Amino acid sequence: MRRFVFKILKGFFIGIIAVIFVTIGIDAADHYDNFSESMVGRIVLGEKEGPCPAGMVFIPTENKGFCIDQYEASANDNCLYTNPSGQENSRNNIDQPDCFPVSKKNAMPWRFISQSQAITACAKAGKRLPTDEEWYLASLGTPDLSKDWKEQDCQVSKNWQYQPGPTGSGASCISSFGAYDMIGNVWEWVKGEIKDGKLNNTEMPRAGYISAVDIKGNPIETNINMVDFNFNHDYLWMKIDGVRGMARGGYWDNKEEAGIYSMYLVSPPTFAGTGVGFRCAK
Repeated sequence: MRRFVFKILKGFFIGIIAVIFVTIGIDAADHYDNFSESMVGRIVLGEKEGPCPAGMVFIPTENKGFCIDQYEASANDNCLYTNPSGQENSRNNIDQPDCFPVSKKNAMPWRFISQSQAITACAKAGKRLPTDEEWYLASLGTPDLSKDWKEQDCQVSKNWQYQPGPTGSGASCISSFGAYDMIGNVWEWVKGEIKDGKLNNTEMPRAGYISAVDIKGNPIETNINMVDFNFNHDYLWMKIDGVRGMARGGYWDNKEEAGIYSMYLVSPPTFAGTGVGFRCAK
């Protein structure tokens, strides 16, 4: 009898082990091009389960998807200036070996940083600046209100206690994928620029209220006088001469003209100002 029970238990455990190895094999095959995302990779590297590092959210696309910071980037505690008040502060931060941007709630957005510097800062964190299309995809679902902003809403009308406010202050200012503050608080640099009024050799419309966008969320038609309610009063600011960096979303005092379609194409990539920040992607 004991021998019979032993054989049953032995067969049971062999079956479990076989299932585990088959499961690991299938998972390894599914992640053959990304070891860190496999079960073994997460155990060996000590990474949490899921496609994105801590502080980031996953955005699905037809090309497998990407990760983007859940919150506007802020300077980590090792930086000389955790709340930069000028571009020189940002430059000194970037020169500091252990200073890099982080994504966390209740931190001050890293401002006074140029588009060019934001690209470098994201690289120091092992990330990159998102493209304009990636930023747009991550912003989808964020409530794009045109009036009556409350403290829990996106900050576009000085409706938080501070300007800018700490990241994640607006509980309702969250996209469908879990990214906060995509509208308002601070403009966000993205990896895009226009040259003499053209984006990727395509003529951009002139400044005005946005009345049509392409599938990447870029404005293709505007009206200087008439608002299109389908685009929530969102506005395109731009200059048609020279090279202009691209920022999206609006800042704390753009009111109804801020939004997921709003775009700022006025300043060169070297500009750094009080109302412009960034977030990183991976």
